Amino acid sequence: MHVRDYAMQAAADDAIFERAKGEERILVSADTDFAALLALRAEARPSLILFRQVRNRRPERRAESLLANLPAIGEPLENGCVVVFDDARLRVRRLPVGGA
Repeated sequence: MHVRDYAMQAAADDAIFERAKGEERILVSADTDFAALLALRAEARPSLILFRQVRNRRPERRAESLLANLPAIGEPLENGCVVVFDDARLRVRRLPVGGA
């Protein structure tokens, strides 16, 4: 689903977080503000996949990268985490950030 599918493209980030959390969805974004806001919320949901890649910005390449790494990140995403894809590595951080 895309925020456009909910007519939420102009919605506040908190509204997007609450919708994703309520529907047990995983947010996928290239907006680094989402990671900061998620940390401030101090909650374990929703999980977030953040693409910080400079190279391979095409959606097809990002989908390929995501699918190739899904076996390694599936369980953490189900349990609440932030997954960061960048050009050099893949990082997984459990939620809540700074929590237990």
